[in-house]
Amino acid sequence: MKKPVRSIDEPEQGAPRADRPPTEGFVVIVDGHFKSEFNTAEAAESSGRKLKSAYPMLKIEIYDAVTKVRTLLS
Repeated sequence: MKKPVRSIDEPEQGAPRADRPPTEGFVVIVDGHFKSEFNTAEAAESSGRKLKSAYPMLKIEIYDAVTKVRTLLS
């Protein structure tokens, strides 16, 4: 049975894909991988700081999907 062919630009239904950056909100990036999505920068930063305090060896960034800017947490 053949699967239908979909273009890359076609919106997907279901869970968001981990290999594509989101288009809205803020995301915690852990060691270069998109992890948790948040509606506000404060919520994303709070989550990132909790991870950083528990695992200081991780590289944690906050990604703003609207401006497409990554901010490194130190």
